[in-house]
Parts: sequence; structure tokens; C-alpha cells
Amino acid sequence: MDFRIFTEPQQGATYDDLLRVARTTEDAGFDAFFRSDHFLAMGDGSGEPGPTDAWLTLAALARETSRIRLGTLVTSATFRLPGPLAVAVAQVDQMSGGRVELGLGSGWFDAEHAAYGIPFPPLGERFERYTEQLEIITGLWATAPGETFDYSGDHYTISGSPALPRPVQSPRPPIVLGGMGPKRTPGLAARFADEFNVPFAPIDRAVEQFERVDRACEDAGRDPGSIVRSTAQMLCLGRDEAEVKSRAAAVGRGVDVVRNSALGGTPGELVDLLGQWRDDARIDRVYLQILDLSDLAHIEAFASDVLPQLA
Repeated sequence: MDFRIFTEPQQGATYDDLLRVARTTEDAGFDAFFRSDHFLAMGDGSGEPGPTDAWLTLAALARETSRIRLGTLVTSATFRLPGPLAVAVAQVDQMSGGRVELGLGSGWFDAEHAAYGIPFPPLGERFERYTEQLEIITGLWATAPGETFDYSGDHYTISGSPALPRPVQSPRPPIVLGGMGPKRTPGLAARFADEFNVPFAPIDRAVEQFERVDRACEDAGRDPGSIVRSTAQMLCLGRDEAEVKSRAAAVGRGVDVVRNSALGGTPGELVDLLGQWRDDARIDRVYLQILDLSDLAHIEAFASDVLPQLA
């Protein structure tokens, strides 16, 4: 398994906060820094000092890091038109020297759309637009030099696009899809995903969803093993019980909650739990959700106290 740091800046973070986390991520030896793509805080948080744009953030981090991969978990297809999104991701891929990954979803948080004037169609239309965006983005990135790209769908039409700029990575930046949708989501994964992520679910439910994706791949004539399996889980690590309790309280959680619904506990407990994920769900990758972005020691503690036991 490899491990990535995953942040939720909409809960309240500046670019400088994210830069400190990304540099700690790189220095501690993690594989990647990912961030959510949201514009409104969730729960009781104020969101102060305000949201940061995901792709502006990643463009800047592309120039201020050297090794870690960078991406979104996940960009909402409602936020950006597919052509400009393909341009932005390709440019950040160039700026990073080929370290970008695109997580893309259909969108779900209606309140943030209302708060910032973003249209929020019904679920069926959102999923149709999501599908067309995947077709367009992958089509643009697959267009050979000197050729143009055309597309005619129910929601988007593209005519004579030069499909520029081109990403650095070949054949394209990896695409991360995910979610628990039982029918359409596995089918899209079989068509487009390089990685499939099951976020914030227990192992048994994750196994069920991965099995659906495997069946969709087999139906499409694709090797299921060609898709990376990943999960996202909140991290609450403490060297002892007091530190677990303190870190849980810092993000408004109880110790029982983090132990039962997250990666919560002491290093030994996390090693055992991650071993279950590896053995039962055949997980390749874990995104460690860090909610307290001021606690850089939390990231360093996982690197020093847990990672060596899993190597």
C-alpha cells in the first residue's frame, strides 16, 4: 500500500496552510497530497477564512514541491466546463513535471452551489453531464498532434478543438473515480478509471463496491486488476490513549467515534486495521484525511510510527 495525505480546505484554510501541509507530506515520505474541491464548509464550521480554489492551489503547489503527486478527491463536474477543466489539469500537469491526477465526480453538495451561484441540476442530469465530461476530457487528451477533436452530446458540443495544451503524462494523467453508486458508477469506472476510491466506508461495504467494479470491468472486457483500489479514511493517531483523545477532540470527535468509523487509535491499532484493509479489500492505496491542518506532527507521527511497520 501507498499512503497519501488528503485535506478538506473548505473547512477553513489558507494557501499558506496548505503549502505547509504539502511540504510536510513531501518531507515525511508520503506518495501524494490531495485536496477536496468544495466551496462551502460542512457541518458547524464557519469556513473562515474562506475556501481556496482547488486547481489554483494545485498549480501553485506544483511549483513549490518536487516529488509528491497532486490531485483532487474529487472535483465536481458541475463546477467547470469540460474543455476548460481539461486545459487547467493539463497545464498543472506541465507545471508539476507530470505529477497530476484528476479525481472527478458528479457533484452532490447542493448548498455550495446555491452559495456561489453554480447551477445544480437533478441527479440524473448531473450524472449525464459527468459522463460526457469524462468522454470529452479523455478524448481531448487522446487527440494526436495536428488533429482536432469533435464531440456532440446532449449537454456539451465541441467542434474543431486543437486539444491543447497536452499533458506531460502519457497517455494522460490518471483519472480517479469513486463513490458507492451500485449501478452507473461501476460502469463508468470500467470505462474511464485508473483508480477507484471508496471513501469513508467500512471494509465490508468497500469490498461489495469493489466487487461491483470488478464485474463491470469483466462485462466490458477489461482486466479488473488494471484499476488501483483505494479508500479515504479520517486519521486520528495517538502514541497513547491520551493523545488519541486529544486529537479526536481537536476535530470535534469522540474516541469511540474515531475508533469505530475512522483510522483511529494507537500505532499498533492502525497497523492491524490497515492490515485488514490490505488483506480483506485488497487495497492498494489509502488517503489519510487530515482535518486539523495546524497539526503537522500528526502527519509526521504516522510516517515515523506506522509506515515502518507496514513496509
